[in-house]
Parts: sequence; C-alpha cells; structure tokens
Amino acid sequence: MEVIRHYYPTLSEKQIRQFTLLKELYADWNAKINVVSRKDIENLYVHHVLHSLGIEKMLRFKANTSVMDVGTGGGFPGIPLAILFPEASFHLIDGIGKKIKVTQAIIDAVGLTNVDACQRRIEDEKEKFDFIVSRAVMPLPQLAAKVKKNIRREQSNALPNGLICLKGGDMQSEVAPFRKQMIDIDLSDYFKEPFFDKKKVIYIYL
Repeated sequence: MEVIRHYYPTLSEKQIRQFTLLKELYADWNAKINVVSRKDIENLYVHHVLHSLGIEKMLRFKANTSVMDVGTGGGFPGIPLAILFPEASFHLIDGIGKKIKVTQAIIDAVGLTNVDACQRRIEDEKEKFDFIVSRAVMPLPQLAAKVKKNIRREQSNALPNGLICLKGGDMQSEVAPFRKQMIDIDLSDYFKEPFFDKKKVIYIYL
C-alpha cells in the first residue's frame, strides 16, 4: 500500500482505506477462486493496483465520465480507477462468471457506489460510454473493432472519447493500424519499479 501512497500523496482518508482493503480481500478470494496468479498476490499493489492506475497518466477522467472496463477479470483496471475517480462511473464486464462474482464482492466490501460488474461478452454490450479501458485482454485491432460501437460521440474530457489500454512488450504490429489516431506513453517514465519496464498506456481515438 505504501507504493500507492508514494505516487498518490493527495488521496483522501476514504481512498486510502479503500486501497488498503484490497490486499486482504484479494488474498481471501484468491484462496477460493484464482483470479490473480498466486505469486502476484504478494505484488498486488505494484503489478495490479498501480499498473491499473497507470491509465490516469494518459487521462484524468472528469466528473460524470462513463468508463467501461472490458475483460476486467478480478476487477482490473476498473476497481482501482473507480477508487481514484469517485465522481466518474465504471461498468466492468467479463465473460467468466466466477471472476465477476469476485469483482462484485470486492466492490461491495470496499463500499464503491460508482461501479457495477456483470457477466457479459463485449459483443453483447449495447450501452455507450465515454471511454473503454482494458488490460491486455486481446490484440488491439480485434478489441478496437469490438468496442467501437460502444463509444459515445459527445465529448467532455481532455482527450476525445476512445479506447485506453494497458499493454506491454513489443507492440509494433498491434499498433501499426492506429499510428495516425493514437498516443502512447511509457509507464517507466512515471513509476520507477522494474515491473514497469516496457509497460505502456495506449490511447486510440475511435
């Protein structure tokens, strides 16, 4: 938890309490349903929570912004973002029911009121949102094609509505179709832990 407080020193007491609860909640649920790799539970705050918050380095969501997290798994990046941006709303979807069960239980235990979770494939989601976020759920061209229908046209943030993804490794082939409509940043410019070497945030205007 100290790593979160280090990079986000202006968190409220409520946010600190919510972030602090995550470690015990994920450890407890992971013992029943494996949603985070076993070795990663010890690195939860760097590998999952702080990584999720990396999206904030691309864009700070304004109040009333609506965000959908596609393939949320156990709630990443959606739950950390919902804690960081309490005045935005988050809709978390995943096709695997047991992962959504864990995600909803953690949402309830932390006391988040600006986020909901449901078992749903992106192909079946009809609602529109300002931004779609995702963490390495599928190749970018495939993901962009699936979520384009879900992006609202009305704009209110510093970037036009679109897709924001957390990615790592060699991205050349994945981003090639989007060169003229994307921004990418290196998380190692913001977070100094070795985990963030070659980790990027990619924004695509759709």
